[in-house]
Amino acid sequence: MNDRFNTIAGWVLGGGIVLLGGTLVAGEMFKSERPDPMGYPIAGVQEEGEGGEAEQPIAHFLQTADAARGEAVFRKCAACHTINQGGPNGVGPNLYGSMGQAVAHVAGFNYSEALRGHGGTWDWETMSAWLASPRAFAPGTKMTFAGLSDPQDRADLMVYMNAQGSSLALPPAPAAGEAAPAGNSSDPAVNGAAADQPVLNEAQVAPVQEGRTGGEAAPAAGRDH
Repeated sequence: MNDRFNTIAGWVLGGGIVLLGGTLVAGEMFKSERPDPMGYPIAGVQEEGEGGEAEQPIAHFLQTADAARGEAVFRKCAACHTINQGGPNGVGPNLYGSMGQAVAHVAGFNYSEALRGHGGTWDWETMSAWLASPRAFAPGTKMTFAGLSDPQDRADLMVYMNAQGSSLALPPAPAAGEAAPAGNSSDPAVNGAAADQPVLNEAQVAPVQEGRTGGEAAPAAGRDH
């Protein structure tokens, strides 16, 4: 009886030793390290904090800007703004002769406090920043237009506006490799601006204009003001 028990115990102990040894050997053979970096890159997906190339200064796009293209871009603004000489204010102010004028310069128009207190003049850089994102330019503005994310669209629009009663000289072409100043990028991730959105058409905005002398507006595209 004792011999049988000893035999069984020996087999159990031997099996345990073999199992332990096999585990140690397998662990060494298939040893793995923590991957660095973790995971795999996915095409088209940016990591948090990773940005694209800095946008060229608006002066770069103004060199090839076209007033005819700008007139087409202005159609996005026409539901709220006029731009002819002596034209009436609507939801936004009349924009004739706006380039080069002080911000919130149209006498008698009910601008928002955010825009009235902003200061400065509508030069090329200032107007470009406003058109890119009114809400980023003047937090608290009543203008609901999301902005023009394409800098060439902004340049075309400004050249068209400049031809309507203004004579602001074009800035010189920027030096090669010159990037836009920090904070002036039109990237939605930087400025918080959404992608271009359609504005109200005349039929949609008419009920808003009835009984209203003004919204908030400044030389810009869309509604606020």
